[in-house]
Amino acid sequence: MSVVGMELLIYESAYRRMREALGADVAVRVQDDGSLRRGDAAVEAEDLALDAAYAAPGMFGGGGAKAFFRALLKSSTARWFHSGAAGLDDPVFPRIAAKGIAMTVNDAAAVGMAEYVLSEVLALFQRRDERRRLQAAREWKKVNFREVTGSTWLVIGFGAIGQAVAVRAKAFGAEVLAIRNDPSKGGPADEVAAPDALPRLLPRADVVVIATPLTDATRDMVDAEFLVMVKDGSVLVNVGRGSIVDEDALLAALGAGRLGHAILDVFRTEPLPAESPFWSHPKVSMTSHTSALGSGFLGRSDALFLDNLRRFRAGETLRNQVTL
Repeated sequence: MSVVGMELLIYESAYRRMREALGADVAVRVQDDGSLRRGDAAVEAEDLALDAAYAAPGMFGGGGAKAFFRALLKSSTARWFHSGAAGLDDPVFPRIAAKGIAMTVNDAAAVGMAEYVLSEVLALFQRRDERRRLQAAREWKKVNFREVTGSTWLVIGFGAIGQAVAVRAKAFGAEVLAIRNDPSKGGPADEVAAPDALPRLLPRADVVVIATPLTDATRDMVDAEFLVMVKDGSVLVNVGRGSIVDEDALLAALGAGRLGHAILDVFRTEPLPAESPFWSHPKVSMTSHTSALGSGFLGRSDALFLDNLRRFRAGETLRNQVTL
């Protein structure tokens, strides 16, 4: 069924970015204070006749997020929800799915996250911090470094993000192994295997990249048993979710010297508490859940939503549709 005019729930800042592209659609805009506006007038969630909703990047955790999801969950007419995030581990998502609302997710972060992974691994391999210290000290000293060429990478989670990492690592001459639930789907790796292949593949990997969603199967996946299997001196990168890693086991593995270094963008508790040992650990490079925030992220996110909006209007198959 095609849809000509429709009512769309959208965050104010996203509406401003896309006002012209949205055309004749009726936009109900969620404000930072949680109020809803249709045109110049305030409106209550109970008075909406929503067809679709777009939870744009930047909305999650903001002042209007609760109002957005409250309005969507109250709706008896909404038929499509597009998330500006890639993950579906928030408890609100099963509640949306239970209403029979079609759900699509965002893969626009893959480019920036893959570049983040390559940048952080290259900085470690190239000993960039040591080079800058020598520069600051005006000390002329040669520094040997490790090449990515000839290294082996294991990417766990081979969706858009994992595949973007693989393409870039292979471009630098790395061998790439990958784990995905359905290995028959393949992808840009030298080998794609099912999760039960982890004991065979982990000991081969110089770099292990966690790019899988948080699910019951992946929660605490990187535990003491996992970390015993890793190659001596290997690097662990986590751009998935913090709860995939048992942080006590990770600290123990780093302290024992089994694991060479950890590059962490996500943590079990965010913001990371000031007393966390990760802030000052000599074998940890960390960032504040920012690996997705590349300069092209918002543009790609909005373009995907607008393409799906066109498809929704025309009754066509939606991109990145998921089921829970």
